[in-house]
Amino acid sequence: MITGTFIRTFRLGVKSLMLHKLRSMLTTLGMLFGVASVVAMLAIGEGASKEAQEQIKQLGSHNIILRSVKPPDDPISNQDTRVSNYGLTNADFDRMSQTFPWAEDVVPMRILQQEVRFEEQALNPRIISTVPNYLEATGRVMYEGRFLNERDQINTANVCVIGYEVSRQLFPFESPLEQQIKIGPDYFTVVGTLLPRVPIGSDQPAPGDDITGEIFLPMSTGLRWFGDMQVKIRAGSRDMEMVELHEIIFKVDSGDNVPIAAAAAREMLNRYHNDQDYEVVVPLELLLREEETKRIFKIVLASIAGISLLVGGIGIMNVMLATVTERTREIGVRRALGAKKRHIMWQFLVETVVLSVGGGLLGIALGLSIPKIVEYYTDMEPVVTPAAPALAFGISVGIGLLFGLYPAWRAANMDPVEALRHE
Repeated sequence: MITGTFIRTFRLGVKSLMLHKLRSMLTTLGMLFGVASVVAMLAIGEGASKEAQEQIKQLGSHNIILRSVKPPDDPISNQDTRVSNYGLTNADFDRMSQTFPWAEDVVPMRILQQEVRFEEQALNPRIISTVPNYLEATGRVMYEGRFLNERDQINTANVCVIGYEVSRQLFPFESPLEQQIKIGPDYFTVVGTLLPRVPIGSDQPAPGDDITGEIFLPMSTGLRWFGDMQVKIRAGSRDMEMVELHEIIFKVDSGDNVPIAAAAAREMLNRYHNDQDYEVVVPLELLLREEETKRIFKIVLASIAGISLLVGGIGIMNVMLATVTERTREIGVRRALGAKKRHIMWQFLVETVVLSVGGGLLGIALGLSIPKIVEYYTDMEPVVTPAAPALAFGISVGIGLLFGLYPAWRAANMDPVEALRHE
């Protein structure tokens, strides 16, 4: 009996909405765009956050990165030749390797400024001299060939591993393995190619810019050919820089020990360096900061989208109040024929729910299509989580019910006699 009454009430509510198709459709649009904006904004925000987190994770969430930083130049110095001695030292590397109990891998790096040539092609990538355990510390992946090994280090071999970006420019139609490239004054044999840190194709250089990318040499080979001193010639002056190590990557054995190890590294460097000629970068701290930024970002986006849903709910309430006024005589006739308050209330609630549910379902369809369009026309990859459509739909139905209660209550509590007199 109850089921039959509800079905009749539902049919009556839908029939009433169909009598005013345009008004019902326009009312539904408010919920449609509100739900679509919630789904799309959460997907785009999640995608942007995921991309930022992936870039941070590529640095190694268990790593601590120490970098040499050149102190500011003396503004009153007008010497033609200046010699700067700063940054991390081999002694810093030895102390970290021997005294830090959390050290799983400690990798020294020197960054060189040299031109790279192959036939007519000339590039200026980063030349990095390092040790064989660089791959284990950073999680980088080989594309082809091999990385540097201990024999290369011992023999001071003229071999190199090139990044994918460099390989793409110097050897677009052939494998670079066993090819000879000129780095500075001498030739080096390519023994391997590394995959890039970022997705292939997302770091295209602008016209006229130097190619991004890296070339890796054994540490002993870099010292043999290029030494510790680097010379930079500028307009009217020549800068000479003496830097023993440009970077040290310190891989910690456990994520829980990263904050302790980072604090110890800062304390050690502060004790042995008179100037602030270094910086300590902790990817885990960046990751935690990014998580907090992501949380705030999602709250802001959801709040903006929630306002759209609120506006849609107010639109439903406005339309339902107008409908109650228009159908005052109809309500009086139904009450005179025996309809109870709950029947009248259910009828108007059904209309409200149909509008909000219909708008919610259409909004989810539109909201799921917007991230696809964004992904097609941009490099960003939005991420739609199952919770986003469910949350948006639940809010739309809840707002529809909330804003439909008052019009339904007002209709149900009309005086039948006064309603029948209404013209």
